[in-house]
Amino acid sequence: MLIDWFTIGAQALNFLILVWLLRRFLYKPILQAIDAREKRIATELADAEAKKGEAQKEREAFQRKNEEFDQQRAALLKQATDAATAEGQRLGDAARQAADVLSAKRQEALRDDARNLNQAISRRAQQEVFAIARKALTDLATTSLEERMGDVLTRRVRAMEGTAKECLADALKKAPEPALVRSTFDLPAEQRAAIQTAVNETFSADVHLRFETAPDLISGIELTTNGQKVAWSIADYLTSLEKSVGELLDTRAKPEPAPASTAEPQPVPQPVPQPVPQGP
Repeated sequence: MLIDWFTIGAQALNFLILVWLLRRFLYKPILQAIDAREKRIATELADAEAKKGEAQKEREAFQRKNEEFDQQRAALLKQATDAATAEGQRLGDAARQAADVLSAKRQEALRDDARNLNQAISRRAQQEVFAIARKALTDLATTSLEERMGDVLTRRVRAMEGTAKECLADALKKAPEPALVRSTFDLPAEQRAAIQTAVNETFSADVHLRFETAPDLISGIELTTNGQKVAWSIADYLTSLEKSVGELLDTRAKPEPAPASTAEPQPVPQPVPQPVPQGP
């Protein structure tokens, strides 16, 4: 077999040229890039270590300031507590003295007024409870309770205007979490969709809502977000009843001038208010 030395020489020359080209244009740039990257990483690690040290110093300073703040707060709280205790004692003594004087003047009037007061409370309670029942049944008529509550909330959202609407819109925009819709019962999918649509259309935005059940609402529903709320519940009517009865008690409990008497007033049994019904 004959050896073609020319071909072998040419191939050897081509190989040497290829090695030179790879070293010149590939290997050396890669090594330079690796060196540059290692230097950059080393620089970044050094910066990170320096920042870590600064962060540690700031953390220690922050903890020290917190300890000082806690000490100052404890001292101020103790001073406020002592002052409040002393003031409470003084006011309590003054209130007891005033109550003793007032009680002596009111005993005679309360004896005649006790029966009338109980009757008035009973009549007012009956009237208010029936009014509550009428209002609740009017709101919840013709459909199921769950559906009607959703309809009521939808109407209230769509009817919002003025400052209340602006405040709720601002709260929805700034709230870090989805707005919360709480209801006594689990709302069906149709009601959730209707509420979602009403909120989106009222505020012209894609508002995220989260639905939860809350039995403590006393047959009610509410939309809350970032401190703002739109709600309806039978508890609202009960609150109105409580306010009305309280106003009646305040009116009837005002002292009336009693005739002067030298005889020492005798103790009179205090009237026991009749229980007030708590709604339908």
